[in-house]
Amino acid sequence: MVSESLDRTAYSRRSLLKGGLAALALGSSADLLAACGGSGGSGSSSKTVTIGSNYSDAGVKKAFASVAAAFDKSSGLSAKVNTVDHNTFQNKIQTYLQGTPDDVFSWFAGYRMKFFASQGLASPIDDVWDKIGDHFPDSIKNASKAEDGHYYFVPLYNYPWVMNYRKSVFDAGGYQVPATWDDLVALCKKMKADGLTPISFTDKDGWPAMGTFDILNMRMNGYQFHVDLMAHKESWTDSKVVAVFDQWKQLFPYYSSGPNGLTWEEGAQALQNKKAGMMFQGAGQVGQQFSADNLTDLKFFPFPEIDSANPTDSGIDAPIDGFMMSKKPKNKAGAVKFLEYLGTAAAEQAYLASDPTDVGTASDYDESTYNQLQKDSAEIIKNTKNIAQFLDRDTRPDFAYPVVQNALQQFINDQDSQAACKSLESQAKTIFA
Repeated sequence: MVSESLDRTAYSRRSLLKGGLAALALGSSADLLAACGGSGGSGSSSKTVTIGSNYSDAGVKKAFASVAAAFDKSSGLSAKVNTVDHNTFQNKIQTYLQGTPDDVFSWFAGYRMKFFASQGLASPIDDVWDKIGDHFPDSIKNASKAEDGHYYFVPLYNYPWVMNYRKSVFDAGGYQVPATWDDLVALCKKMKADGLTPISFTDKDGWPAMGTFDILNMRMNGYQFHVDLMAHKESWTDSKVVAVFDQWKQLFPYYSSGPNGLTWEEGAQALQNKKAGMMFQGAGQVGQQFSADNLTDLKFFPFPEIDSANPTDSGIDAPIDGFMMSKKPKNKAGAVKFLEYLGTAAAEQAYLASDPTDVGTASDYDESTYNQLQKDSAEIIKNTKNIAQFLDRDTRPDFAYPVVQNALQQFINDQDSQAACKSLESQAKTIFA
C-alpha cells in the first residue's frame, strides 16, 4: 500500500467499484494506467508477457524487477512490467480490466480477488495450481480461490499487522511489552509522560485506520464476528460494534496529533526517528521505511488481549499480495508460465532478496534466508489461528471505499461512536441489498 493525498469530496480512493470509475478523471494518471494494457505492440508477442503492477514504491519496485528478471532467465520469455502508482492503480482498475489490460496484473487475496472473478474480469487458473499446489499450505490455497471453487490468484508474499516498536527505545525507557489492554494504556501513559508520542497513528491515506478497527473488533468480538460483519451478516449498529468504537476512543489521547493529515510513511518515520514509541501497522510496511542500519532494532508484538475469549493468537490481519490473469490475455501461454514461476519458492526468494521485510507464502520457502524481522513475521502468522485479509479486502470494495474510509476519518475527527455506526449501517443496507 502506498500513500496518496485524498480529496474525499472530489473522489474516493476506491469508489470505482460502484461502476462510476470511468467518469472519474485523474488526468495523466489515468492515461498512465490505460497505457498498461493497450492493444497490439509488444504485448501481442508470444515471447512477451505483459504485467500490470502497482508495486510503485522504490523498494518493492526493485524487488519485483528481480522476479521479472529471474523469470526471463528461466523461461526464455520476456516479462514487460508496466508499473503505475499504487493508489492510481486501485482507483482505475475496473476500467483497466474492462478495457485491454495486461496479461497478468497485481492484486490481493480475499474478497478483492473474488469480486473481479465474479464479474468475469479475471481468468480461472486451475491449470496453474495443478503445477504449484504442492508448494502451498491449505490456508493459502483457500485464500486463492473464488466462490465458484476455481483458482484465480497466485500469492507472492504477506506480512502481519502488529504493534511495531524500536527495541532501543523500550530498553532506554524501561518499557515492557504489554500483554493486556490495561498494560497497553499504562504503557501509553508512561511514554507520554516521557515526552514520546505513545502510538504513531495516521490516516491521510484512508486505509490505515481500518487495521486498528479490525484488530479491536477481533480482540473484542472474535474472528468470525469480523467475517460476518464484513459480509453484513451482522449489523454495524449492534452494541458489539458500538463497543469497539468506544474502546478505540481510549487510545486517542495517545495518538499522533492530526492523524487525518499524516501519511503512514510519516508515521513510520516518527517511529524510526524515536519520536513515537509504537505503531500499529504492517510489519513489512514499517520495515520498508527503516534504514538498513535501524532495521535490526525494529521489533513487534501482537496487539494485546482485550477479552480472554479472544487471545492474541486467535486472529490478526496478514494480507496476501499476488497476481491474477486478465480475462483475455494476449499471451495466455506466457501468462500461465509466469504465474507458474511466481508460485515457487525461487520466485519468492528472488523478490524477498531485495525486500527484507515481507515473508514468503510457499511452504517450501527457505526460511534460513530470513532476517530476524522476517522470522518473527513468519512465526506469528504460523501461530495465529485465524488470518484475516484486512478490512478493505474482506468486504465489498464499494463499501470499504468510500463508505468505511469516510466514516473512520469522521470518527477520528469527532469520536462519535453512535454516529459512525449509524452511518455505516445505513449505507451497508443499500450496498449489500
